[in-house]
Amino acid sequence: MNKKYEKYINYIVNDIQAPYVINMRDQYGLKDNEYNLVLSKLFNQPVSIKGKRVYNTNGKQIYFERNDGFWVKSVYDTNGNNIYTETSYGFWVKEEYDTNGNEIYYENSDGYWIKREYDTNGNEIYYENSDGV
Repeated sequence: MNKKYEKYINYIVNDIQAPYVINMRDQYGLKDNEYNLVLSKLFNQPVSIKGKRVYNTNGKQIYFERNDGFWVKSVYDTNGNNIYTETSYGFWVKEEYDTNGNEIYYENSDGYWIKREYDTNGNEIYYENSDGV
């Protein structure tokens, strides 16, 4: 890749806002075959693109957008657990998991949360949420 083109791609990566596919096409005039380069740098990992869906190397969807501009971003831990999701509406979800893959914490942007604990056999032994249940 020549330096001028590389500089332009890096500019886009640092400047672009979601919805990414729409903006790569409409705002920056990129061609479909250039999307992967931008999105791989943007998500800091190799990606594959199918329409307006972006997947990581484990086949997990990390980004999706619709034609109306709505989008969803997801982050996964090294075990493939979804640990963060955010939408264009401002809604988000954070999740934490123990070493066995059990969800031990859930929180969303509405203020709702759940805490759980599990025994060594994976049985839930503690449950608490923001509703006091």
